Amino acid sequence: MKSTKKKLSSEQSAELLGVLQARFEKNMKRHKGIAWASVQAKLKANPEKLWSLDDMENTGGEPDVVGHDKKTGEYIFFDCSPETPKGRRSICYDHEALESRKEHKPENSAIGMAADMGIEILTEEQYRELQKHGNFDTKTSSWIKTPADIRKLGGAIFADYRYGNIFVYHNGAESYYAARAFRGSLRV
Repeated sequence: MKSTKKKLSSEQSAELLGVLQARFEKNMKRHKGIAWASVQAKLKANPEKLWSLDDMENTGGEPDVVGHDKKTGEYIFFDCSPETPKGRRSICYDHEALESRKEHKPENSAIGMAADMGIEILTEEQYRELQKHGNFDTKTSSWIKTPADIRKLGGAIFADYRYGNIFVYHNGAESYYAARAFRGSLRV
């Protein structure tokens, strides 16, 4: 798990907040009824979450607010890049899959990277929710959280958007492709 001591400098924080605010204002349909000032106050009060969002941004995820959990008061960010994040591609599903490869090992795994970044990989339900905000992964695909029974048998699932529909597929968890990464979520 990522150390909670990871913090951005005040300059880095200001720059990231500017990027996030511009994206927030450009894509108001993703977060109707949510005020940027409220989101910004939460972010400033949670510097470790800001660090995670910076990682999401730096790996090409283009994080944006897609919801608000009224029970917990948390804002929900998803990676909203049109295609799966470039800085996270060519990775297998998890550490076990990475270790099972005898040769041509990828540098990392989706689950491992997400943990290092302090974020969660999207579930199938979250992936379907994301697609309500636009057409994502029309040329790429994204690993999604795999149910334990599938993973136990060596598989993992991924999703994409083609022909006006969301498709969920399976692959060996150790496989990796230049056009597949993962999308993450973060609650602040």
